[in-house]
Amino acid sequence: MSFPNLLVSARRIPVLGILAYYALKLLGVEIPRSVPIGPGFDLVHGGVGVVIHPRSVIGANVKIYPGVTLGRADVHLPATQSSFEGIHVGDGAILAPGSKVLCKDGVLTVGRGTVLGANAVLLQSTGEGETWAGLPAKRVGQREGWGA
Repeated sequence: MSFPNLLVSARRIPVLGILAYYALKLLGVEIPRSVPIGPGFDLVHGGVGVVIHPRSVIGANVKIYPGVTLGRADVHLPATQSSFEGIHVGDGAILAPGSKVLCKDGVLTVGRGTVLGANAVLLQSTGEGETWAGLPAKRVGQREGWGA
């Protein structure tokens, strides 16, 4: 397990968690302590430039590459006026380098086993095992062994 992945795990430990959170920030990774993360999480290549909104939920065995952002699509509004509720990343999802998941209303769900291509900008929920790419991201395929 890499050092950044150890720090992600350590975020849950009472006093050590605060130190782990700030150590991740020094490494260029912003994952608030409030974000639940399932087992088998992999911050690939150290995850430099990863930014995850505090209202996110990350499933088990998720891979997140450098430069990934999970956040609000309506940052022009004060948080109190936003209808953003959160982002849920399903088990086994892969978020490729530079990809962005941006939600404006409610909860945006990245389905189990979904692959989001490099530099894609996802603005809507996905189904299970889908492959998405582009700007804005569109469904371009189905991942073998996941869903229909």
